Amino acid sequence: MARERLEVLYEDNHIIAINKRCGDIVQGDQTGDEPLSEKVKKYIKRKYDKPGDVYLGVPHRIDRPVSGVVIFAKTSKALTRLNKMFQQKADQIDKIYWAIVQNCPRVEEETLKHYLLRNQEKNRTNAFDKEKKGAKEAILEYKLLTRSQKYFLLEVKLHTGRHHQIRAQLSKVGMPIRGDLKYGAPRSKNGGGIGLHAREIGFMHPVKQEPIRIKAPVPQDDNLWKELQKLAE
Repeated sequence: MARERLEVLYEDNHIIAINKRCGDIVQGDQTGDEPLSEKVKKYIKRKYDKPGDVYLGVPHRIDRPVSGVVIFAKTSKALTRLNKMFQQKADQIDKIYWAIVQNCPRVEEETLKHYLLRNQEKNRTNAFDKEKKGAKEAILEYKLLTRSQKYFLLEVKLHTGRHHQIRAQLSKVGMPIRGDLKYGAPRSKNGGGIGLHAREIGFMHPVKQEPIRIKAPVPQDDNLWKELQKLAE
């Protein structure tokens, strides 16, 4: 069986960043599918010829149908500090996503603020315009980068990190993401996944204390992604 090739975006002694493909899960779940974390462990074990178990921490995740940059910690010191940044200091992590939507944005740039309530049973999040008991405030900014004949490419900057935040908020304002049936897209996407890509992440290196910015190329097996990236650049 052919060895799966990982797209490593950045690596040093403390962290490793991977460009996740649509359909990969970051950590193990009830499906029993091999998670990206295990694939990264195997990669590290092979590359450095490590004996025994490989340490790998998971400070953040992106949804299974989403592609893009995912950060893993190679040391416990890096994991502890990254966990703190991701969980307690969202303003210290700069997260940029690209989203493909079919409906034209009502304005070219906008800040969206909603209150999100997660439905654990359905693994879905509902967005409300007004405060609701148990709901969490969610804020994002989007701007229109470019468009093709049928689709629009948005750049999305997160100010909070909520469950399915971008998917729920864009759907709420009439812009469901391409292929995202759960949030109102009219049809699924060929090859699976949805038109949401974790494009870029910026933060202070947890050990070196230097600013770091990592960018993930869009999925190369999707012609629409390649077309829109070309138009955006």
